[in-house]
Amino acid sequence: MKKLLIAAACISAFASVALADVETNKDSVKSALTGAFAEHDVAAVDKYFADPYIQHNPIAPSGIAHLRGLIEQLSKGPKGGVEIHRIIGEGDLVASHTTYTGFGPVPLVAFDIFRFNKDGKIVEHWDNLAPVAEPNVSGHTQTDGATQIVDRDKTDANKALVEDFISRVLIKGEQVDFTKFISPTTYIQHNSSAGDGLEGLGAFMQYLAENKIDFYYKELHLLVAEGNFVMAASEGVFGDTPTAYFDLFRLEDDLIVEHWDVIADMPSGDLPAGYPGKF
Repeated sequence: MKKLLIAAACISAFASVALADVETNKDSVKSALTGAFAEHDVAAVDKYFADPYIQHNPIAPSGIAHLRGLIEQLSKGPKGGVEIHRIIGEGDLVASHTTYTGFGPVPLVAFDIFRFNKDGKIVEHWDNLAPVAEPNVSGHTQTDGATQIVDRDKTDANKALVEDFISRVLIKGEQVDFTKFISPTTYIQHNSSAGDGLEGLGAFMQYLAENKIDFYYKELHLLVAEGNFVMAASEGVFGDTPTAYFDLFRLEDDLIVEHWDVIADMPSGDLPAGYPGKF
């Protein structure tokens, strides 16, 4: 019994340390985004990022020198804006749901995923961005909705359900009972082109079918989960265009009850070293 108590205490201590590391990494992402991309502080690059820095946005080179140059260029213009709506972390990954202003003529909604090294520095980055749009037919924007992280003890189960949903439904196209994955009574949709509930999802899919618009996922690349939130980064096709799909799901009672996404074309051409597939 004494050995079991010691083992349990060690596991509890390890979990606390791991959670603390995740929280520290999340705080670093908040500070990095604010310092570098809102305040245009070049010093924030060296404080929060480290080489070898791998950048998965095809239009931005890898390496700290290039990131520092980008911030220096931005510093010549007006200050930007960074509003973080949601942020979750798992292991060495942190995912954020953000609105950026000052990076172009219109505000951009983004999902970013950051990987940290053992020294707590950001060494890899993926993102997907789209212009801010009008509220959808149900009145929801791309960023409003629930934010509180709960049910951390269900992280693994929620992650597995989302992975199963993407694999079976969105990639393989299996005919399934959607109520095994999505709440039939409380599903909130933030996609600008669809409405709430299974009815809204069905209407969106019917519109695509009637207009012969291809919509499918080819591969799931990354999953980041914390409690009731799971973010997925995938690639696929929309229409006839290679597309990056970044989805954020909120779960409750073992079902998906809320969904946000950013869907964007994937630029063609040479991709940075270390790029996983086309994503």
